[in-house]
Formats: sequence, structure tokens, C-alpha cells
Amino acid sequence: MMGRREQGQGRFFYDFHLDAVVPPDHLVRRIDTVLDTSWVHRELTPFYSHTGRPSVDPELMIRMLIVGYVFAIRSERRLCEEVQVNLAYRWFCGLGIEDRIPNHSVFSRARHERFREADAFRLVFERVVGACIGAGLVGGEAFSIDASLIRADVDKVKRVPGDEPIDWPASEEASRAVREYLAALDAAHSGAGGGDGDDGGSGHGGGKPAKQVSLTDPQAAWVARKGVDPFFAYDANYLIDNKAGIIVDAEGTRANRSDEIAVTQTMVERVERCFDLKPDRLAADTVYGAARTLNWLMERGIEPHIPVWDKSSRTDGTFSRAGFTYDTRTDLYICPGGNALRTTGTVHDGRTRLYRARKADCDRCALKPQCCPNAPSRKVPRDIHEATRDEVRALANTAAFEQSRNERKKVEMAFAHMKRILRLDRLRLRGLTGAKFEVLLAATAQNLRKLARYAGRAPPTAVLCTA
Repeated sequence: MMGRREQGQGRFFYDFHLDAVVPPDHLVRRIDTVLDTSWVHRELTPFYSHTGRPSVDPELMIRMLIVGYVFAIRSERRLCEEVQVNLAYRWFCGLGIEDRIPNHSVFSRARHERFREADAFRLVFERVVGACIGAGLVGGEAFSIDASLIRADVDKVKRVPGDEPIDWPASEEASRAVREYLAALDAAHSGAGGGDGDDGGSGHGGGKPAKQVSLTDPQAAWVARKGVDPFFAYDANYLIDNKAGIIVDAEGTRANRSDEIAVTQTMVERVERCFDLKPDRLAADTVYGAARTLNWLMERGIEPHIPVWDKSSRTDGTFSRAGFTYDTRTDLYICPGGNALRTTGTVHDGRTRLYRARKADCDRCALKPQCCPNAPSRKVPRDIHEATRDEVRALANTAAFEQSRNERKKVEMAFAHMKRILRLDRLRLRGLTGAKFEVLLAATAQNLRKLARYAGRAPPTAVLCTA
């Protein structure tokens, strides 16, 4: 018999428990089990006034933002709408069925004022990493690092060449992203900080100007690569522990190679300071294989499982540096013709010594057409950390290096998850600070999802290589 719903006078009283309608296996329940936000009020109290009208609860805002990033709700306006109607989200945020949802505008103000002053998102991220360590998901022996481009929230129309003067609006009329950029310029010019200003940067470090500058978000870098339509972007930098792929540090930076390299030291030192973790080895791709970085790692007892960045090979048919033999005892290079190349010891550009052959030796050498046909004599550059580079090249032949190459795929998988599952293939916030916020919140969401998955289960076993 077909049933019909009775339509009559509604009941005057209801017995409703929000906890009863959230399924026991729902992701919000598992995340709530491993997430502790009881510290929020204590840490953020100094950044709130003791008088005036009470603000929206900061713990509520942080929990709502976590919901947004865990479930890929990219808009804060949409997030408020979803929490309004989704009972599971209400339960996770500690809201009752009749509690009002904060207006979406409060997130922007808190993000750029109190949360920024307190570095609240960094505190949330580090608390979650601490929980992962406590759950046994972090081994601490092997790390991997990488960076991935994320498109900035700007179009390509509003841009100007970086070597042209720009008439920026007055501070009170400029957007937050422009004010942040101008402040970075002032800091760089006064010697208080700034980037390296190399190609791919935004040109506020005093070096080469950027190729293109966005008038909407000038700190975003213009990325032009072969076979790809140029775009403005930032970098998401992840440092992961290879045991279970937990992100132990994350940082948003300008999209250029020198910033990627510089942030390596920042993140490794920060993880050691915050969690007393220093890896035995660090895996990365060739971008991180600069001599200065390799030497920095070796001095700290960290094996760089990183291919050496080497651009010494020649394509014009003449001898490359690899054709010259270095004698460590006499500090000489021996050319293919058997002649010695000596150095004065002068360091050029802070990192390179030049070894030169005698002109008389080159003039009578039968191999001169294959060595230096257009120069009176041959010279060979040698990095002051070349000995370290040789040590790292030797590591490339070990089983441990091969294992690190395989484990490094976990950081690439983390970026794929960030872009495809969390939908962070394009930033929503503008400015470098906005990029830092979004990268930290995305990494927090990824760690929480992984921690919730392993909650109540034995942590994965790390594979140790003894070779």
C-alpha cells in the first residue's frame, strides 16, 4: 500500500540532538578526534581589546576555515552558506541548530589583522604537525622538499613591463596587495629586507627587474615557460617527512628559483627549532642542487640526495670542464693536452675561482682548436664548494639515493592532491601574505585528512636503507 506523509499542525516541541545526526564515520568526526583548538583563546587574547563589543569567536572562525579547506569550499561566502545548512559542519564548528553563522566579511578582517599579528595559521599548522608526530606518522630521518606553481588571482591584461616606471596610486587608494608590494619595495631600498630580484621575481629586491608586473597583484611573478601560456603565479613550498608524507613545513613564496632555494634553509631550521627534528637526508630535484645549498646541508650533517646543478657542459664542440682533471694536492687543473691551469685565488661573485692556462702553452698546443679557438688561452671556473659537489655526485650512486628518489614522489603527490582534491590550483587571496595563508591552510587540511585516516590505526612502517 502506498504511504502518504501526514500534513498537519507542526509539533510545538522537538527533541533534537545535533550529535545524533552526524554519522559516526563522517570525516568531521574523525578530524574532531585529532584536532585540538582549545589553545586558540589563550594564544590570541593579547591581540584582542579588553573593552568594546565581543568579537566573533576566533576558534569558530578557525574551525570554519578548516572545514572550507578540508572540503574544498573555496569561497568564504559559500563557506558560510554551507555551514548554515550542513549539520555535520555545524557540529564540527560547535554551533547549535539555532546559532547564527558569522558574516563572511569577518574572515577578511581577522585574517589581515589579529590572525596576521598572531601568526594564527602558522600556530594551527604547527599544532597539527605536533599531533602527527605524537601519532607516530613522522619518522624524522628522511625529508623531501619541492615547490609547485599556483596561479595568482589576476588576469594578464592589467600588466606593464617591469623595466618601465609605474605610477602607483596613493596608499589610501591602493588595494591591500599593492600596499604590501610598495612596503616591500621600501624595505628593500632601505636595506631592511626584500627578495633577490632575480629573473622570475617581482623585481623588488634591487636586482634585475621583473619581465612583467601585474597592476592588480604586483608581488605575483610572471612565469613564461616553453610550451605554456604565460601567467602570474606564486610558489607553494612543501617540506615533507618521507615516512607517511606528512607536511612538516609549508611556505608560500614568490615564484622564482632563488626563493625556492632560500626557503629550504628557512624550513629546515624552523622544523628543527619547533619540533627538534633534523633529517639524516634531504631529497629534492636539480633546482635545489646549487653548490651553496649543498654545502649548507653537508655542514649540518644532512646528506643532500639532490642531483648537482651543473651547467658546465658545452654544446659548441669544444672541451667542457669535465675534460679537465683537478688535482686536489696541487690545486691545479690539467688540460687534455697535459698543461696546468693555475688560479690566483681570487673569488669572483663570491663563489667562483678562475683557473687559467698560460698563453704560451695554449699557442703551441695541437688541441687548441678543440679547446679555446676564439680565446688566447683557456680558463676553467671552479666553485668554492666544488669539493662538496663532488661528494654529492658520489652519493648519487648509492642505494640510499635511489630510495630517496622514489620517496620524493610523495611530495609531488601532495601537490597533486592540493590542486585536484582541495582545488587549490588558483589562489583566491592576493598578495604574498595571502599566498602564505592559503598554502598553510591547505597543508593543514592535508595533514588533518591523513591524521584522521590513521587515527586508531598503527602508523606506517618506515623503510630504512642500510646501503
